Amino acid sequence: MDSQLIKTVNKLQDAFATVGVHNPVDLPQITVIGSQSSGKSSVLENIVGRDFLPRGTGIVTRRPLILQLINRPASTDKSNSSDKEGDEWGEFLHLPGQKFYDFDKIRDEIVRDTELKTGKNQGISPQPINLRVFSPNVLTLTMVDLPGLTKVPIGDQPKDIEKQIREMILKYITKPNAIILAVTAANTDLANSDGLKLAREVDPEGLRTIGVLTKVDLMDQGTDVIDILAGRMIPLRLGYVPVINRGQRDIEAKKSISKALEAERDFFENHPSYRSKAQYCGTPFLARKLNMILMHHIKNTLPEIKAKIQNALAKYQQELAQLGDPLSDNQASMVLNIITEFCTEFRTIIDGNSNELSSFELSGGARISFVFHELYANGVKSIDPLDESKDSEIRTILYNSSGSSPALFVATTAFEVIVKKQIKRLEDPSMKCITMVYEELVRILGQLLNKQFFKRFPALKDKFYQVVLAFFKKATAPTNKLVSDLVAMEACYINTAHPDFLNGHQAIAIVNEQLHPKPTQPTGPESTGKGGRHQHQQQLQPNHLSALQTKNSSSTSLDSSGDQSGSFFGSFFAGPKKAKKPNAPMETPPSSLKATGALSEREYMETEVIKLLIQSYYNIVKRTMIDMVPKAIMLNLVTHAKEELQRELLSELYKAEVLDDLLQESEYTQERRKECKKMIEALQKADEIVASV
Repeated sequence: MDSQLIKTVNKLQDAFATVGVHNPVDLPQITVIGSQSSGKSSVLENIVGRDFLPRGTGIVTRRPLILQLINRPASTDKSNSSDKEGDEWGEFLHLPGQKFYDFDKIRDEIVRDTELKTGKNQGISPQPINLRVFSPNVLTLTMVDLPGLTKVPIGDQPKDIEKQIREMILKYITKPNAIILAVTAANTDLANSDGLKLAREVDPEGLRTIGVLTKVDLMDQGTDVIDILAGRMIPLRLGYVPVINRGQRDIEAKKSISKALEAERDFFENHPSYRSKAQYCGTPFLARKLNMILMHHIKNTLPEIKAKIQNALAKYQQELAQLGDPLSDNQASMVLNIITEFCTEFRTIIDGNSNELSSFELSGGARISFVFHELYANGVKSIDPLDESKDSEIRTILYNSSGSSPALFVATTAFEVIVKKQIKRLEDPSMKCITMVYEELVRILGQLLNKQFFKRFPALKDKFYQVVLAFFKKATAPTNKLVSDLVAMEACYINTAHPDFLNGHQAIAIVNEQLHPKPTQPTGPESTGKGGRHQHQQQLQPNHLSALQTKNSSSTSLDSSGDQSGSFFGSFFAGPKKAKKPNAPMETPPSSLKATGALSEREYMETEVIKLLIQSYYNIVKRTMIDMVPKAIMLNLVTHAKEELQRELLSELYKAEVLDDLLQESEYTQERRKECKKMIEALQKADEIVASV
């Protein structure tokens, strides 16, 4: 039963290796580590009882060797003399069905396959070689032989060879289910053992490390490893086993392993230090101990392995379901479903009732709302109609608008000319608002096309992107037209009867009040600044216009000395001063007349009144635009997309002639599906294997 457990784990290892997928389950196994010269290979060969590992200088083991020893009873048929030979053989997982009875050929195959993966220069590869040895002379065991720890690169070895080997070994021994077999030469200082140092990094308590001391026979006369075995030096829960391997000379002299094992037994039974503990020394004891440790370990971890296999199986089955089955004949209904699902999700993202609402950032419809109510509204509010209209320009427009006879009242034409020009400035931010909303829709499109499904069909994803993008672009044309029409409407008809508009009387009264504050009036709130409504509706004089005229009457008649200071145009001319000759001839007006000099009181008053009226009316238009532009964009772009996108996609994609091209699966999907199927196959096998225990 117990060796059955080890066979179970071997089967699990094979289940993954034969399918060709990495093993997602951390299986119990014995990992063999040690420095290059510690005698790792010899320990393994002694356990197997055969010479089969490559030998030489430098790094001999350059890939992990997963060695599965399988005990099988010797054949009972003695008629054939070669039976003994036929009882033992090796098999490589990468050469299924091929049996190697000659162990020298096993060595050659290890070298051949290693060079195939790593090249002839002394590089290493993490890809394991799986070798099984069937024999009546072995205990059922699974061990992983790893490259020996090295310090200095030699020959063509990569410069970071030490780091590479270290990382590879750590990958194996860090797994909590690995039993670490740390091999150290007894004739070196234990504290400097590379294998033990590395084992302590991942197993500081020494709970899953077993020490093997080689070269015990080469220790100085009178020294032994009794202190180490007793755990007084570096204690290990699983203890230490001393062994003796063949020396280089023995190997060259082709000394057989059976002879070497006899010599080992003699040494321990006759050595004064080890005599009393001989049954706990040597390779056969090591093999039995490893077999026991591995079985206990497997027993303890089996429930956890079962659970891991089932979790992994569920995970891969779920992924396979997401990848979908290879396409059958229902392509049309598939495309139909995708279009329907896409449009439904597009609508929910804009309306904000998606299942995947983020608490982390604004998305979808909320971003469009932000564009309308933050970016656009504040952009429009920040435009000041007077920042482009200087007082001198307003003054010039006032004169120009009244033509050849100076205006009697505040000029309506001047006010309209300036306001219309300022209203046109609202077109730019309104158009930008359309662009921003368009970009948000494209952003939602990108978000939807990132779904797993579209990764499966790249051609469909591209076509979706093209069709939807073209649809959005097409919808921006009528949206631009509607929004620019809104601006044009505002500019083409100035509604001075608007209930919120500050009329001329009120404006004149406010400016009058500023120019001539009445001392008798109680101090109330001042008139509001630019663009404000008059807070305290002051009593308007019925005669305020005539008062305005009277006030300025002095400036309308030339004074007797002919001085221009009192002229209707104030100091409008910036020309050279006239010489004060009594009979000076009249000058022709200059080719360009500009308002430069100081304003007369009448001019100041008219200019201020116009400014108040412009601010008041402009605020009304701003409010209208902030309200109407988002509505226009929603109507012609966003709602239009919500309602018409499905029809557009159906007309472009739901056609027999394009279905085949659209539903070409990506290579990634095809590959990943194969991988998932392989993994599921391996895990199902593994699940059966574990269930049978």
